[in-house]
Amino acid sequence: MQYFSTRGHAAPVNSAQAVLKGLAPDGGLYMMDQIPEFDVTGCLAKDTKAMAVQILSALLPDIQNMEALVDRAYTGKFCSEELTPTVSVGKFTVLELFRGPTSAFKDVALCMLPQLLTAAKKQEGLQEDILILTATSGDTGKAALSGFADVPGVRICVFYPEGGVSAVQRAQMVTQKGNNVRVCAVKGNFDDAQTGVKNIFAACADGKLLEGKPFRLSSANSINIGRLAPQITYYFKAYKDLLDRGEIQMGDPVNFCVPTGNFGDILAGYLAKCLGLPVGRLICASNANNVLTDFIRTGIYDRRRNLHKTDSPSMDILVSSNLERLLYLLSGQKHSLVAELMEQLNRDGHYQVPESLKEAISRQFWADFADDAQTAETIRRVWEENHYLCDTHTAVAWKVAENYVNQTGDRRPMVVLSTASAYKFPRAVLTAIGGDTDGDEFAQMERLARMTRIQIPGNLSGLQNLQELHTDVIEKQQMLNFVLEE
Repeated sequence: MQYFSTRGHAAPVNSAQAVLKGLAPDGGLYMMDQIPEFDVTGCLAKDTKAMAVQILSALLPDIQNMEALVDRAYTGKFCSEELTPTVSVGKFTVLELFRGPTSAFKDVALCMLPQLLTAAKKQEGLQEDILILTATSGDTGKAALSGFADVPGVRICVFYPEGGVSAVQRAQMVTQKGNNVRVCAVKGNFDDAQTGVKNIFAACADGKLLEGKPFRLSSANSINIGRLAPQITYYFKAYKDLLDRGEIQMGDPVNFCVPTGNFGDILAGYLAKCLGLPVGRLICASNANNVLTDFIRTGIYDRRRNLHKTDSPSMDILVSSNLERLLYLLSGQKHSLVAELMEQLNRDGHYQVPESLKEAISRQFWADFADDAQTAETIRRVWEENHYLCDTHTAVAWKVAENYVNQTGDRRPMVVLSTASAYKFPRAVLTAIGGDTDGDEFAQMERLARMTRIQIPGNLSGLQNLQELHTDVIEKQQMLNFVLEE
């Protein structure tokens, strides 16, 4: 299997090389040339880790010993061997993706990526260290730092927007130990940090800036196919759970509602469908930064708007990088079209897809958004009616899932993806359920635990007592120099 750049101006690579590079030299994202044949029924008969082995082996066939890699990635790191449990909550099924070491959905991929990357590095015979560059809107940073800390032959540098993540998310990152980790705040928003990382890759593409440096660049963002592919597993896991509980029969379509910022999580659902999983409609849930809602409804992507700071900060994004992969797939792999659209977005801040592509997207996806007031009302209502505590991102998805059912009448089973622990956003959650929000976020966590009698995840309790090890704050124009100082 070969991987091609979505923009068509870079040489094809094998799957191991795609994982190592992260981003194609022409600025595009690597995508396979064809979806492999896949035994869905056989996959659904397996446990979670065996599912992951089958899925990753199909999509990344050049990386060897996948069973051992999966075992090292996940064993002993999650609350249970099933990794991502599902829970019936009222009228929906909640897919809990926050049971890993950093209490966020990124753990599923970022426990796996270090294994994939180091295996690919060994197989390709690379001698230099790999420097992982990552921009984060909150959860990717800590999950990547946790996954790569002290991994031999790898370094990691994480950029986050100053003031653009929760206090808990920031504390998780700036207290991270490890001889190979760096964390830095960027004056700006997530889009500034993400664009800065892409610009670093572009500036270093010909290798001249890295001459004499003992490392090569790669990424832990979902622009890296090795980060995206592991996320497919939990769609299969959720479907299997519904089968095992007798709520569906094999072949019945299931809808998934996904809180969406950078489009990687929901794209994993589309790739699961491409592999043959009976996915019905993929519902894209946004917060007040509803650029994706507008795009899926109109075919016009327009980032020329103010970025709102919301109570669901991991979705405070106006440039959704993984959407580029969807355009590539649904356009019939038209590299020239994708390259033209991305150039328009970079130059003019907007683009419009052809009507045929808009219709193809509409057949697969539905979109809506929820603002902070609606999010808070949903957290309160789900708690009061079901005694289930949602974080802000999950609440956005729940509200949008309700809107979808009410507006379309589609009563097929609905899985709502829960992407983070409520304890990562204690102020907003406490406010929603009528709690006292005095004090800092750590005091709020303790109060939320007393009020709900739900235990604080071990990786979050005591964060305020850890020493801050990473205190750099830079202008976005300084990001390249910061990296070259490695």
